[in-house]
Amino acid sequence: MSEITQIKIIDSHTGGEPTRIIVQGGPDLGDGNLTQRLKVFRDQYDHYRRAVVNEPRGSDVIVGAMLCKPVNSDCVAGVIFFNNVGYLGMCGHGTIGLAATLAHMGIIEQGKHLIETPVGIVEINLFDQNLVAINNVSSFRYKKNVTIDVPEIGKITGDIAWGGNWFFLVSEHGQDLVMANVDQLTNFAWQIRKALTQQGITGKDNQEIDHIELFGPPTDTHTADSKNFVLCPGKAYDRSPCGTGTSAKLACLFEDGKLQENQVWRQESIVGSIFEGSVKLIDNKMIPTIKGSAFINAESNFILNPDDPFQMGID
Repeated sequence: MSEITQIKIIDSHTGGEPTRIIVQGGPDLGDGNLTQRLKVFRDQYDHYRRAVVNEPRGSDVIVGAMLCKPVNSDCVAGVIFFNNVGYLGMCGHGTIGLAATLAHMGIIEQGKHLIETPVGIVEINLFDQNLVAINNVSSFRYKKNVTIDVPEIGKITGDIAWGGNWFFLVSEHGQDLVMANVDQLTNFAWQIRKALTQQGITGKDNQEIDHIELFGPPTDTHTADSKNFVLCPGKAYDRSPCGTGTSAKLACLFEDGKLQENQVWRQESIVGSIFEGSVKLIDNKMIPTIKGSAFINAESNFILNPDDPFQMGID
């Protein structure tokens, strides 16, 4: 009989959006920086990504993460995020989920800690086992009021902004952001995504814009300032208000003078969960802070049986 191996994972959700973290049994990615290790993961061990987040163990909505030893000794952990189609430079909800996971494992206690990611070091502040704030990477708007012609929809205008991932943010879209319209919203956002690609519209340095974010009024103006629908690269919508997407939105609001330093902006997700966001300037760079809650919901050992034709997931 062929040798059976196991991967230990911890599952959590942040505002309804799942995070699945490999805490033991993952591949050896070497001692390079997180960008180099991400490349090793992608080029040599992508089957681990598929095994963890794809069917039959996973689903399109799950965001996975690999817990890594940090290069910088000031950091408590390093992390590489991935999903059903590839890898993410940064993940806001996932970092909140990571903080709750590290607390659950007894690695961190309440207070501030540094986390290493492929796009830079971020700071987390653990208030209790579930409530976390993250100081994200520097965020900015790259281009304002970019108009594209979307087949079967018409002209759509939005902003291109960076919050750890690239976003196309649209406020004027004519869609009703409610759960009953999720299929319609997914198709609408996907058409925008395809149009951006077809027309060669990118982020800085020709980086692909792989997240589409639609905005509308909140369910209750007393509890939130805005509601969003975020379509992620694998064509799954974000159940949380999206940490990097909220960061990108804060960058646009700040540049427009609609948000002041330390002013709280409450972003509601399509499922009703809320992130609190604020910004501050450090060395002339806008640093967003995103606050939300994550909850541990499973600890599992994934069994990799070489005799199983789908041991490494369905691609």
